Amino acid sequence: MAKVIVVTSGKGGVGKTTSTAALGAALAQRGEKVVVVDFDVGLRNLDLVMGAERRVVYDLINVVQGDAKLQQALIRDKRLETLYLLPASQTRDKDNLTPEGVEVVMNELRKTFDWIICDSPAGIERGATLAMRYADIAVVVTNPEVSSVRDSDRIIGLLDAKTQKAERGERIEKHLLLTRYDPVRAERGDMLKVEDVLEILSIPLVGIIPESTEVLRASNLGTPVTLSDTNSAPATAYRDAARRLAGESVPMTVPGEKRGLFGKLFTRRAA
Repeated sequence: MAKVIVVTSGKGGVGKTTSTAALGAALAQRGEKVVVVDFDVGLRNLDLVMGAERRVVYDLINVVQGDAKLQQALIRDKRLETLYLLPASQTRDKDNLTPEGVEVVMNELRKTFDWIICDSPAGIERGATLAMRYADIAVVVTNPEVSSVRDSDRIIGLLDAKTQKAERGERIEKHLLLTRYDPVRAERGDMLKVEDVLEILSIPLVGIIPESTEVLRASNLGTPVTLSDTNSAPATAYRDAARRLAGESVPMTVPGEKRGLFGKLFTRRAA
């Protein structure tokens, strides 16, 4: 049965789009059929990170408003045959998105794909709330600094109030993805430690992505980091996160630290 994931945070610049592309590619590498959906209407970037900006003809708004069929708007990745992109519009306003229209699109995608990964825009307005509304799982992307963690805490509250699952009295499955982590800076006190973030947000940890120039290089090349350099530390961390989302039990380690008590403590199986 298809699962809908929203990649969200509230704060901009924490790596939501990079994470959407990387997780989507990692799941597709497993042979699963995946579509990544850009909800950042007016400021789309997912097509750039996926290297598909020149192939966009129709977009999410076109489909929602009935100007194009879903199959016309979907862009198949040239590197992975099971990975697709549904881009956002650059020229329309986010008010063109409607709950009814988005629900129709989500229901159509559920018929075809194993995973639907929604890239949420920053903030807590219409685009963000619609990106999360139909999700089964939320990946809350957070940098190890106070303002990012505070905004993520606000988003967790919205996930428990503004989704279809919440309206049915159910709780959405939530996971923390910690990005741009540097253990040396954390030890110096220049950023929060992993355990500090976990104590504040109190949701299960699905991955720790280390600070790395490889992430920026991959984005500039228009390639998900899980495909650009498969042996890099961030690529490995994203692949492990994808495996946990898929239900595998994968040991968790802090980048730059030896596996030990921490790794054992956060080894988990996704629900």
